[in-house]
Amino acid sequence: MQSKKLGWLLLSPTLFILGLFGIFPFIYVLWVSFHEWNPFAANPEKLFNWAANYRKLVFDAQFLASLGVTLAFVFFAVVSEVVIGYILAQAFMKDFPGKAFFRTIHTLPLIMAPIIVGSIWKLMTTPSIGIIPHLLKNFGIDLNIGQSAIAAFCITVIMDIWHWTPLVTLSLIAALVSLPADPFEQAQIDGANKRQIFWHITLPMIRPALIATVFIRLMDAMRTVDEVLMLTGGGPGSATRYVGVHIYKEVFPKTNYGYGSAISVIVLYLTIVICWLLYTSLIAPRNKRG
Repeated sequence: MQSKKLGWLLLSPTLFILGLFGIFPFIYVLWVSFHEWNPFAANPEKLFNWAANYRKLVFDAQFLASLGVTLAFVFFAVVSEVVIGYILAQAFMKDFPGKAFFRTIHTLPLIMAPIIVGSIWKLMTTPSIGIIPHLLKNFGIDLNIGQSAIAAFCITVIMDIWHWTPLVTLSLIAALVSLPADPFEQAQIDGANKRQIFWHITLPMIRPALIATVFIRLMDAMRTVDEVLMLTGGGPGSATRYVGVHIYKEVFPKTNYGYGSAISVIVLYLTIVICWLLYTSLIAPRNKRG
């Protein structure tokens, strides 16, 4: 009994911080989502409007379009980061000249704030001074993300891959380092090739770490705001108006706090559903077989 009290006592600071910065803000946003509230209007009072904000977003073409491009962005970014991150993790598991230097350079984007990342890519993609349009001109490609919706979308995906692939790499390196050597040695003795070893030994053993990494990146990608807002501002048109950017523009320029809160709650719900679907399709069947 005494040990349980001590355990709760030691957990109490963490629970307090979680409640203050996690649970309380969520409850407040949920409450605001059932109101019409513009704090800068002539009448700054919150007006309870039941589920009017949620009914509105179901028929909001701009929100639905932003949700569509967000899901496309998340798919291409997260899948690319996982594939590239695994390849780099395998490469960094081997010894080669300059390994420590390359690992350091590879990790540098992680320490940069998203707004800085957006600023760097803004400079690199500006047609008049950017190095990327200059290099692409040598191949006859005229890159202008302010005019081409496809180019703007692709550049935001590449920027996200550049920024967050190091996180995936570090997570998978940790998973690969912890794997026992015996199953791999036995598979090689039995004559298994690299593809068979990957599908039947490596992938099942790193699956929990891989899924956890995908969850982290999926949740981060769903709420991308800073770097995209800095790079494209959500344009051209609505090509890169991801839900995070859409919420920002609803809450700050339009000061529509109630509707913005409703969108935030729905996006959180969709993120949880997507993660749950991934879990049930990839982890739960394996647990049942075990």
